[in-house]
Amino acid sequence: MAPVATSERPQESAPAVVKAAAQKVFNPFYSPPSTDDNDGDYPHADLKPSFPNITWEPLKELEVVDRGLSADPEKKSLLSAATKVKHLTPAIGTEIEGIDLRQLSDSQKDELALLVAERVVVFFRDQEINIHEQLELARHFGPLHKHATTPIPRNGLDEVHVVYNDASRRPDPTSFSKLELWHSDVTYELQPPSTTSLKVITGPEVGGDTLWSSGYALYSSLSPGFQTYLEGLTAVHSAAAQADGNRAAGLPVRRHEVETVHPVVRVHPVTGWKSVYVNPGFTRRIAGVPKAESDAILTFLFHQIGENPDFQVRFKWEVNSIAFWDNRGWRSSMLIYRVQVATHSATFDFWPATRHALRATPHGERPISVEDYERTTGKEAKDRQLEIWKQQGITVPVNTKPKTAKARGYND
Repeated sequence: MAPVATSERPQESAPAVVKAAAQKVFNPFYSPPSTDDNDGDYPHADLKPSFPNITWEPLKELEVVDRGLSADPEKKSLLSAATKVKHLTPAIGTEIEGIDLRQLSDSQKDELALLVAERVVVFFRDQEINIHEQLELARHFGPLHKHATTPIPRNGLDEVHVVYNDASRRPDPTSFSKLELWHSDVTYELQPPSTTSLKVITGPEVGGDTLWSSGYALYSSLSPGFQTYLEGLTAVHSAAAQADGNRAAGLPVRRHEVETVHPVVRVHPVTGWKSVYVNPGFTRRIAGVPKAESDAILTFLFHQIGENPDFQVRFKWEVNSIAFWDNRGWRSSMLIYRVQVATHSATFDFWPATRHALRATPHGERPISVEDYERTTGKEAKDRQLEIWKQQGITVPVNTKPKTAKARGYND
């Protein structure tokens, strides 16, 4: 079933917002950082966060074709240029050395999109690419998303998502749990992001890592019966909490918040692999089922995302490191506020150090369900793990029928 956009939430009056803010502690995950004017000799002052009071029109549907569809399946152009290619875990994460991202050809960019689709997140270190070049590279993967609530840099580049935290804002563990921090970026949009990049320009000596988790791997871990059940479901993703966080801080919401319905299992348009597509950050409920059932399903899936290390990779950032990940999954970021083939999550262990990163976020296609993918393409959607084993010459029998338990007697 195709995703459906639902109604927008109206702006609340200022007195109501002030009263609500006095009564409620807002989760910092959904709240913006403070604007800090104490620049000193900070070299990236023009890229620090700002919140211009501007208004944007609602997003309209865009034509997007994933660049990975044009790539050489063997990725010869990209991988032959590298001095080292290292897979970090079997399920997720690859680090590449010896490539200057400023020098990529179009064919190499396409192959990078394919590699990210397959490996969920790909890392590069020691990259001198500046924010203008990062944006230009991101545009190769699709039209860029402009975030409605998070900060943009002071220099006015409104397609840049600024990630910034320093000693002025200490995380308050009474207002959030670690599980809540897992998210895939802006899944409430009608066309959520695809091949997203994040570059760290200032970071702590220790701490501030980012974790990513694979929606492919989560899907593969489930029983066939549960996989089939989830494939028939849709879920509501909401931008409300982020918008409320801005209003509570007296900051503008540049575009009215939306709630959008997406399939619980989506299919990647390039790999054809199935991925679980829910996240604690923005998924609010399963559509059309009793609340108790919705809560049970989402609680189970959220805990699998955040607690199963078999699905995860953790990256230790250095200044000038950059990650490209497929936002069709999940990430868990170290950021103080808001990585789905990838979901990501936050670690706040670096306070009071400064951490400053810049994100470029291309739109992807509307998430497509298993049924719609198979109907429109004539192809069968696949389980990634089974496909990998098949490539390795391993046949794993799949039992699609429930086993009948034998009656057990007592021996008193």
